[in-house]
Amino acid sequence: MSNAPIYDIDPAAFTADPYPDFARMRVEAPIAYVPQLGATLLTRRDTIHAQEKRVDVFSSYQPGGLMSVLMGENMMRKDGEAHMAERKALFPALSPRTVRQHWKPMFEAAALEIIYGLKPRGVCDFVTEYAMPVSARALIAITGLAEMTPAEMDGCSQAMIDGCANYSGVAEIEARCNAATALIDDHIDRMCDTPPPHSALAVQLAAGLPMDSIRANIKLVISGGQNEPRDAIAGTVWALLQHRDQLASILSGAYGWGNAFGEYVRWISPIGMSPRRITKQDEVDGITFDPEDRVFLMFASAGRDEAYFPNGDEFDITRDTQHAIPFGAGPHFCAGAAASRCMITEVALPLAFDHLPNLRLTGDVPFTGWAFRGPTAMPVMWDT
Repeated sequence: MSNAPIYDIDPAAFTADPYPDFARMRVEAPIAYVPQLGATLLTRRDTIHAQEKRVDVFSSYQPGGLMSVLMGENMMRKDGEAHMAERKALFPALSPRTVRQHWKPMFEAAALEIIYGLKPRGVCDFVTEYAMPVSARALIAITGLAEMTPAEMDGCSQAMIDGCANYSGVAEIEARCNAATALIDDHIDRMCDTPPPHSALAVQLAAGLPMDSIRANIKLVISGGQNEPRDAIAGTVWALLQHRDQLASILSGAYGWGNAFGEYVRWISPIGMSPRRITKQDEVDGITFDPEDRVFLMFASAGRDEAYFPNGDEFDITRDTQHAIPFGAGPHFCAGAAASRCMITEVALPLAFDHLPNLRLTGDVPFTGWAFRGPTAMPVMWDT
């Protein structure tokens, strides 16, 4: 085990709001072993940025890790040539050109259909009735699982990310995750003979990847491709409704939706961490790591690192966010980043404010999570 100083957390408080602990750790113990998580956490931006690229030491290959055990060995749990081969096979479905030419019109059509259904009502839970189905409809198209419903897509994603963060081994959480992966496998089987063009299923089949890899990679796309956009859509809207002056500057054209999204995912990173396995003894900033140590790269903490983001606990769309790493920084940089940015900044956010006049909050918006974080409910209303 690493010789990092021990930092104890209250798991419930950490789930409710991990940022106070991150702030203390960056100052007192920027590399610290947290016994409640069974892992050594890296919390400073530059340390994470540097070590994420050293895959010979900080490996993504984790055959005994929760993601590999529960979802199969996907490309995020592979390094080097094995990782790049599968990333290359998936790229045609997620390239900026495919997103722009093929997926964006589908994103827009789905989002408008959802908005037109909501608009006469004047009220909704923005998380479950807008952000969730917008994200899910986009992901159904991208994956190629055309017979899956938005509720199924969202439920499968949530069950898998809960399973991947189930470090305390709760049997009920693991059972829900297993049921979700079985449902995804069933939908993959239904679509294998006629996969929709450009979809993740179609391009991987065309590349000749083994079915075990295809299944694992589809589950990977779902696990990160549903909750992150869902939480970022709802969270960014919540932040702007809490900061009306900043919303006004976007509506006036002084700043763009990309500024709001970039600042939100720096401030409250929907994907808060990425796990790594130490392959050989190594030393970082005076801390010695041993083989098979488990390490968490805390992207959420990096987004508030005082060295780059003064007053980082504040939401400010005028901030320079180029040093934030919410999508990672190394060879495992999020493959779906272009699709996510397009769907959120070019479709979901502008259409919501264009078609729901005087959109406003009507109640509390609770947040939860540290490995994955987002609002669980968001009551809103608008003028009809």
